[in-house]
Amino acid sequence: SGLLPPGLNAIMGPTGSGKTSLLDVLAQRKDPTGLKDGIVLLNGERPPIDFRLMSGYVVQDDVVMGTLTVRENLAFSANLRLSTKKHNAEARKLKVNDVIEQLGLQACADTPVGNEFVRGVSGGERKRVNIGMEMILDPPVLFLDEPTTGLDANTANSIVLLLYKLASGGRNIIMSIHQPRYSIFSLFDRLLLLNKGDIVYRGPAKQAVDHFKSIGFSCPRFHNPADFFLDIVGGDVNTARLIGRMNSESQDNEPAENAIVYVFVDAVWKRAARTGTNEIAVAMEEDEQSDNSEKLLESQWKLVERFWVLILATVVRRTGLNILRNPMTSFVQIIIMIIFAVLIGLIYFQSDTSFKSGIQNRAGCFFFLVMTQVMSNLSALELFINNRAHFIHESASGYYRVSVYFIAQIIADLIPNRLIPNTFFSVIIYFMIGFQMQVEKFFFFLFALVLTAVCASSMAFLVSASVRVFAIANAVVALPYILMMLFGGFLVNIGTLLDWLEW
Repeated sequence: SGLLPPGLNAIMGPTGSGKTSLLDVLAQRKDPTGLKDGIVLLNGERPPIDFRLMSGYVVQDDVVMGTLTVRENLAFSANLRLSTKKHNAEARKLKVNDVIEQLGLQACADTPVGNEFVRGVSGGERKRVNIGMEMILDPPVLFLDEPTTGLDANTANSIVLLLYKLASGGRNIIMSIHQPRYSIFSLFDRLLLLNKGDIVYRGPAKQAVDHFKSIGFSCPRFHNPADFFLDIVGGDVNTARLIGRMNSESQDNEPAENAIVYVFVDAVWKRAARTGTNEIAVAMEEDEQSDNSEKLLESQWKLVERFWVLILATVVRRTGLNILRNPMTSFVQIIIMIIFAVLIGLIYFQSDTSFKSGIQNRAGCFFFLVMTQVMSNLSALELFINNRAHFIHESASGYYRVSVYFIAQIIADLIPNRLIPNTFFSVIIYFMIGFQMQVEKFFFFLFALVLTAVCASSMAFLVSASVRVFAIANAVVALPYILMMLFGGFLVNIGTLLDWLEW
């Protein structure tokens, strides 16, 4: 149990202590199935069922689109999460500019965030963009899962200082953090210290040192309290004894490793009883007295009422920009198809129509054309695997529905990666091989190749949406491709197969 009032609230603990799990439960981001009991109260009342839509949540791993600029990423969040009734286009633009100013991102506002192909902003600026995506909503509660991960000490300090300034304005900021430096620890208003799911300290961060001293663990001078707490709470008995000796305290009754946590947990309840803090009990009593049955079913924080087509257009635009600005998934695909077309065209250049060699060459050509379409569209495997983290976070935050995301991805992928490359491919190869010079037959040829590419891509989309690892997806999608190749009628006469295989 615990109380997290407005301000900068930190959840600390060793790896595996339950920081992220607790954060997910508080933010309603975790499936409640399996939780034994307990409730979360917001201002003494049950939070609405869609509380996750009114709160902000910054995940540990950055989930901004690297090919888009800082302003474009923030505008994407504003266009999908702000009501069109209350915020017109100009109001959303002003909101984006206001968030950029709050986060100090003016200098890099029109710079791409960056990915493995595009050089972008620094790590600290990237983290600020992640925070800005949630700040668009002006959330009363902002959750952050280890926001300093992967940042140097100075950048981490600036990020937490920014959060401190935001919290000073009356916002409730709840963050999990692993091992902060002292300058960061000194900014915390309230501290919740965990170990293996147990609370070993809760209360004002500035009183934590005195609390630990009162139960026999004194933090020496010039030692970072955060490091000291984690060493002791993590069960590092040797460190506890060494610290004790440094403070010249008796170690006659040194605690056993398994008993340290129970000493701390017991001290939590004794401290609560001694100080007479009954805020949680009062909140629980108010919840029992009030009728919250309807509040669980209705909330004023609904999914923003927007036209489905406008949402789809926004997501399609973002996906399209990402594809066009990523050379490995757009221009390279066209170049590869042109190279394949020239190579096949040279092999079967102006093929004759005689019965012997002509039939064999053209049958082989058709088989090779189909296989080229299938294998060249394996890039579709990356579509949902690469963007899975974006989808999970954005759909949980109410950006869009699953159907919108799926349709947008398909539309934005098929045109630049399947239709355009196939058009180049067909124009080159049709005339090099010397097929019949009739307009309707050329377009029938193009239509057949495009359908083949769409079918191959659709199977790749299915596998991509089903697995998380590209290597597994690559192995799974090869099975239906090989089966179709074997039974396509080119490599074996279907009439000669066994009866039970002939179908």
